[in-house]
Amino acid sequence: MTRKQKKVLWRIIAVFLLLVIVSFLPTDRLSESCILVLYLIPYLIIGYDILRKAVLGILHGEVFDENFLMAVATVGAMLLRDYREGVAVMLFYQIGELFQSVAVGKSRRNISALMDIRPDYANREAQDGTLIQADPEDVAVGSVILVRPGEKVPIDGIVVEGNSTLNTSALTGESLPREVTVGQEIISGCVNLSGVLRIRTTKEFGESTVSRILDLVENSSMKKAKAENFISKFAHYYTPAVCYSALALAVLPPVLNLVMGNSADFSNWVVRALTFLVISCPCALVISIPLSFFGGIGGASSQGILVKGANYLEALAKTRYVVFDKTGTLTKGVFQVTKVCPEKGVSQEQLLKYAAYAESFSNHPISKSLREAYGKEPDHTLISDTKEISGHGVITKVQDVEVAAGNRRLMEQLGITVDLPDISGTVVYVAVDDSYMGYLLIADVVKEQSESAVKALKKAGIRKTVMLTGDSKQVAEAVAKQLGVDEVRSELMPEDKVIQVELLLARKQKNEVLVFVGDGINDAPVLSRSDVGIAMGALGSDAAIEAADVVLMDDNPLKIAQAIGISRKCLRIVYENIVFALGVKGICLILGALGKAGMWLAIFADVGVMVIAVLNAIRCLKVDNVQNRNDF
Repeated sequence: MTRKQKKVLWRIIAVFLLLVIVSFLPTDRLSESCILVLYLIPYLIIGYDILRKAVLGILHGEVFDENFLMAVATVGAMLLRDYREGVAVMLFYQIGELFQSVAVGKSRRNISALMDIRPDYANREAQDGTLIQADPEDVAVGSVILVRPGEKVPIDGIVVEGNSTLNTSALTGESLPREVTVGQEIISGCVNLSGVLRIRTTKEFGESTVSRILDLVENSSMKKAKAENFISKFAHYYTPAVCYSALALAVLPPVLNLVMGNSADFSNWVVRALTFLVISCPCALVISIPLSFFGGIGGASSQGILVKGANYLEALAKTRYVVFDKTGTLTKGVFQVTKVCPEKGVSQEQLLKYAAYAESFSNHPISKSLREAYGKEPDHTLISDTKEISGHGVITKVQDVEVAAGNRRLMEQLGITVDLPDISGTVVYVAVDDSYMGYLLIADVVKEQSESAVKALKKAGIRKTVMLTGDSKQVAEAVAKQLGVDEVRSELMPEDKVIQVELLLARKQKNEVLVFVGDGINDAPVLSRSDVGIAMGALGSDAAIEAADVVLMDDNPLKIAQAIGISRKCLRIVYENIVFALGVKGICLILGALGKAGMWLAIFADVGVMVIAVLNAIRCLKVDNVQNRNDF
């Protein structure tokens, strides 16, 4: 709990104890003024901030809000000498506000802070060859910078010296690391995995890829329409209506009686008006509706689904389009050997052994996946004369034989004819003493839950599922076909993804919601631009998590359909409370105006309805496990 929340909690506890103590006092022996003072103390302790906001609203011309109505209703109860009612109503309201605050705070604390994706420095090369660590913003176009292994490329440019492997998944969404050599363009934000690179900058830092992504996030955030709080909209019409009605009830009948020559009976009609105000107090809605939404947020949080606000929970119920990133969202983002295809007379174990030994000295993710598939640690004493051919593969000696492992270009260079399998993924060919041994397929593995997740979304009434990715067309289409995704757009840069989402947003109807699900830095602009952005939290980047409206902490795509189910259940309970509260209050208001409702009915219409609505709202806290999808 924050300091502010703890302060409110202590106020609630103190007022509850005071209310209990005062309730047991022998009030028949006390004067009316003494009783009033005794109840005013807890009333002001628990309600001073609400009264202050109501007064400030009046002074600023924003009269009719929930604070004003709470103030009028509770002051009305005090004027009717139902002091306990006035204090209790304010106490329940503050409990609801505290519940809401704690629920939101819990959700936010579990969400990582925005990662500063801007590189902290650039190694600029001076004219005498020395390196100067400079701010990226101070590096001019045409300067030469040095990027060591493990460092982030700070500015876009062209490689002038060195070969290396770059991890570009956070920026482009590509599942495979990218090989770069002299003369190739390189974008900022990539992580250098192996060799040292000298890069001549082609852009200022402000125009680099990282800066543009941050700008996209900022600009997209301004486009997102925020749902106006239901309570404020309701109070905007309800509060002035009941206040003017109460005023009319207190004034018009006595005036009409005087005109008709009868007794004005002012006191009777003023009591009716104040009773009318107590009945009209919207505590059932003011408390139960936030409780429903934040109960839904709390229930979702218990399932590892963090929702950043009630407006996003509400919007999820209207989801009709779900757009996925591929790598890290529908796939694991981890490379594995998925197929071993040896030539006739060669065993799978032999093929794996030669591939693992050939790649034993490389830190490339593909090399690691080969060694993991082999399952044993290569004996380095058997390996000699290793030559790594950039962009092709590796040639090495294992005992007395020469082993070549790499892509098709390496095999062509060695004059070896190989199979050309029509499959998606990275193919590593292996040859021993210029004799073709077979190939291994390495691919980004699809998550076990992804196919079920797409089916669950379609069962939930999602009109269309779309996959956007920076990966190749062949890989993207294969994954989409396997999972049953309706549309796929491949080979996209971050700005391309935003454009594709803009096109989909233009096609949907006004009351329909488009959800985007992603995990990388490149997804942050799209997460922010979509109606509701969902980020994978366990492995997702901090930038994506910050830009998102909903975070799945265990990276399970099945939780998307579960979140929609939670949202719909929550809204169903909200609508039940609205109909129930307004229906009962409407009937009681009519009876109160006619003088047929005493204070007991006013108390039921206020506190009784509120308690029933709150108990109904608490149902939002109960969420079925993801395997039970009855709500979908």
